[in-house]
Amino acid sequence: MNEQSLLIFVYLAILWTLPWKGVALWKAARNKHKAWFVVLFLVNTLAILEILYIFVFSEKRHKSILEKLKAKLT
Repeated sequence: MNEQSLLIFVYLAILWTLPWKGVALWKAARNKHKAWFVVLFLVNTLAILEILYIFVFSEKRHKSILEKLKAKLT
């Protein structure tokens, strides 16, 4: 792998990672998940951890809030 190919790979990795990291950090901050925010900010996993947080771990809070609201209404 030459230097130019490596540079292209790095740029593509940055373009792929930044939007996922931004959304994951935003969701972690809104959900008040301080530990998740720090981990997502410091660890670079090429967006794997960020995608997992967005679609798996951040959704549990919303479900529990909806369940509490339903319980109060009934």
